[in-house]
Amino acid sequence: MRINNHLVIDNREVSYHYSRSPGPGGQNVNKVATKATLRFDVDASKSLTTQQKARIRRALATRITSEGVLHLSASAARTQSANRRAVTERFVELLAGALRPVKVRRKTRPSAASRERRLADKSRRSRIKHDRAVRFNDSDG
Repeated sequence: MRINNHLVIDNREVSYHYSRSPGPGGQNVNKVATKATLRFDVDASKSLTTQQKARIRRALATRITSEGVLHLSASAARTQSANRRAVTERFVELLAGALRPVKVRRKTRPSAASRERRLADKSRRSRIKHDRAVRFNDSDG
């Protein structure tokens, strides 16, 4: 299973389990196990480096059990094969996203023009409030 240009996960590391689905299916929904659940043991994976495992655990912490097993499920389709495809696609997307390097933010400074605009807006707003206060006090007394 190709995750990105640098990572391929062996299909034997991923297991699928099927159960009855709460999704669409009509009368079939009570008889056929169409919900697909994908299980991937992050900690036991031989395809991942230690750094990749740490990044995945951090990025997908809410989906990983305390034993280090990633659980994903799909039940939107009426067939087992369609749900299996859907959960596999989501697995690939999630892993690729978790392993994508975080862009380093460069420090920037506001331009002279933007500082000037900010100060002009502040003084304009100040003038509006000042005029409002003067008019309000004049009408009182």
